[in-house]
Amino acid sequence: MTGTVKVDKRGVKLIAHRGLSGLYLENTLAAFEAAGKRSYYGIETDVHRTADGKFILVHDDDLKRIAGVNRKVEKSTLADLRTVKLKDEKNGLDAYLPTPNEYFAVCKKYGKQAIFELKNPLPKSALSELIGEVRKTGWFARTTFISFSKKNLLYLREIAPDADAQFLSERCKKKEIKFMVENRLDADLHLDCVTEEGVSALHKAGLKVNVWTVDEPKRMQELVSYGVDFVTTNILE
Repeated sequence: MTGTVKVDKRGVKLIAHRGLSGLYLENTLAAFEAAGKRSYYGIETDVHRTADGKFILVHDDDLKRIAGVNRKVEKSTLADLRTVKLKDEKNGLDAYLPTPNEYFAVCKKYGKQAIFELKNPLPKSALSELIGEVRKTGWFARTTFISFSKKNLLYLREIAPDADAQFLSERCKKKEIKFMVENRLDADLHLDCVTEEGVSALHKAGLKVNVWTVDEPKRMQELVSYGVDFVTTNILE
């Protein structure tokens, strides 16, 4: 197993994408713990709602890629999903899908910002329940909510006006910037749409800039020179 790739961050805060997924199976406690033990500012993960109204951490809508099981996450119960054994082939470890409470416990243990992606659109009542669970962990003030779903983010602003939040986007045009400014959302942008001029425009609008998913040191140094605030990565440190 190789290590992380060291880079010159020069003040940019690095976020471990799905935990330290360059070394451990993504969105597992081992990946979260590995990120916690290193110099990352934050640990990112993905949350889905289960068929019984609970919450589980996994990126995909099904378990085919990470477990070889044809099971839809949001059509399965939490208990059923927790029985699926994941195999971390890189490290010879067995793992399982974590709950939000397990993830937040790791963030608290190591003092890391929680970067919490709301994957699919949630009913307002379900999002309110999830926000309540986050508050109960005592780590709400150290949590950044991110989502591609405008509906999720608009509900978030109604439920928790004080929440730190970012809009995930593969575009950074006037329409996206307007939405972010109007709803007090920072930018969380795909690396292919980030330019020096774009970063400057976002900063002038009072927005912070996070870039995903950056694994090439050369691109990382370009982004550092642009003055981005955060970089989300699988392996850079």
